[in-house]
Amino acid sequence: MVGARRAAVLGKPVRHSLSPVLHEAAYRTLGLAGWSYQRIEVDAEGLPALVSGLGGEWVGLSVTMPGKRAALELATEATPRANAVGAANTLVRRDGGWLADCTDIEGVTGALRAAGGYLPSGERAGVVLGAGGTAAAAVVAFAELGLPGVRLVVREPARAAETAAAARRAGLAVEVIRWSDADFAELATAPVVVSTVPAEALAPYRAELAAAPCLLDVIYHPWPTPLADAVAAVGGSLATGLDMLLHQAFGQVEQFTGLPAPREAMRDALREATGGIRPLPV
Repeated sequence: MVGARRAAVLGKPVRHSLSPVLHEAAYRTLGLAGWSYQRIEVDAEGLPALVSGLGGEWVGLSVTMPGKRAALELATEATPRANAVGAANTLVRRDGGWLADCTDIEGVTGALRAAGGYLPSGERAGVVLGAGGTAAAAVVAFAELGLPGVRLVVREPARAAETAAAARRAGLAVEVIRWSDADFAELATAPVVVSTVPAEALAPYRAELAAAPCLLDVIYHPWPTPLADAVAAVGGSLATGLDMLLHQAFGQVEQFTGLPAPREAMRDALREATGGIRPLPV
């Protein structure tokens, strides 16, 4: 591609998004003069009209909350993994429309492997704490990691329906556990644990969860969380939402530009922007 090209992150609120740090570092490193990436605040209801009005210079869009389901619905085509999750964090310009994808899955798998030290575990199910939008991406990521199933731990089992459906679409066996009935020490013996819940919800269970062999806590602000402190105290490996943000951006850059993502340059830019609070291995 030559000439000016535009991309952006869409969401509400979006003013604190770190996506411009990652994409702009990639464009500079790749020598894509004239390429720009911005933040655009828009809610789910306004997203379709905004996207339909974009000109041909727009090559791609990152989509954060609350617009990920709307992004999938407006797309003219979608990847199987976006359909499995039921949401899209990525829209890529195609002739006559937009392709929806979900690189959040790469965010989870990349974070677990690079920062969490995940190794293939065989036949045991993974654990996801919570059942929101990130949880849906996490369960589909479990399928890509080769796990056979997922145990969803939630306050109210009825609220896990969409995440459980995503897991089944990805071919996973599903068990839903009520939070008040959970044995967190036993859950921590799973090959991988992903937490999508607020830091304070995990504070009473931090010692048990710190024993998990591979742990992703999607919270990274404020830092450190009680769980992060507990993991550090026992010398464990911890992946965070910053790792997930970094790894999901690699796929977006490659789909927007058609070029390999400059991973180290993107990592270094994110570390600088966040004060070096995480090593962010790639």
